[in-house]
Amino acid sequence: MTGSHQMLIQHYPPQEPLSPAGQAYHDELMRRLPALEAVERQYGDDPYQSLLIFPATKPTGDVLVFYHGGGWTSGYKEWMSFMAPPLGAAGITFVSAGYRLAPQHLFPTGFSDCCKALADVRTDIESYGGNPDRIFVGGHSAGGHYTALMAVRRDWQAELGLPVDVIKGCLPISGVYTFGEGSGLSIRPRFLGPMEDPAAAEITEEASPLKMIQGTPPPFLLAVGTKDFPHLIPQADMMARALKAAGGNVVELIMEGRDHFSASYAGGEAEGPWIPAATRWMAAR
Repeated sequence: MTGSHQMLIQHYPPQEPLSPAGQAYHDELMRRLPALEAVERQYGDDPYQSLLIFPATKPTGDVLVFYHGGGWTSGYKEWMSFMAPPLGAAGITFVSAGYRLAPQHLFPTGFSDCCKALADVRTDIESYGGNPDRIFVGGHSAGGHYTALMAVRRDWQAELGLPVDVIKGCLPISGVYTFGEGSGLSIRPRFLGPMEDPAAAEITEEASPLKMIQGTPPPFLLAVGTKDFPHLIPQADMMARALKAAGGNVVELIMEGRDHFSASYAGGEAEGPWIPAATRWMAAR
């Protein structure tokens, strides 16, 4: 996979230029691409509507569908491939999913893609050693936002023929959980569209997991670094409190010394702060 998927990056439609920190993150993730076989497939017509499935050698049945970050405007499913080796070693069938990006595609397009990706995974994950009744979701940063929104909302599953409890647990890393007033974000993320839109306030609310908890949420393992982006640390705490208030089971994982990017790298470290905690947590659900 190492060579072919690195080349495939060049075949995607162009996306927003990365910041210097984002470019360094991209380069590091490309360096960490594992020499593992993955099954690549499309769940839609757009190149970004695609999945990489990494079967575990000795599967437990647990499945983790994970979504990359990139500020909703950049990123590739290949980025998260580095997580497959330690998760596969723990018997977890790992799936890295892509989704369409802003500014070409505004909310709820990317969110809808994430939901469709999950539905596609569930159709035949048994072929790869996964149990369709043991699907967990997670993501880093923007991907953590989308998966948290998927987990708390109950209004998208029926349309895709899924049970309302299809998600057995949510594992966001450095996720974003609310927008607008009190979010700590200095600018409106571009994927939400312009403030001039008459529906801007409604879109802000519908995109905020914190404000969209419908019924009792599934269990959450909320991870954040102590050196993460300043607005994300209080957001994680606010989300944990909101989930608990709704009757949810929440474990907060504070990763000492990790910034926004090294928090993501923890997803590939067998002896790091996230992998042992996440694999035990999934097994216990």
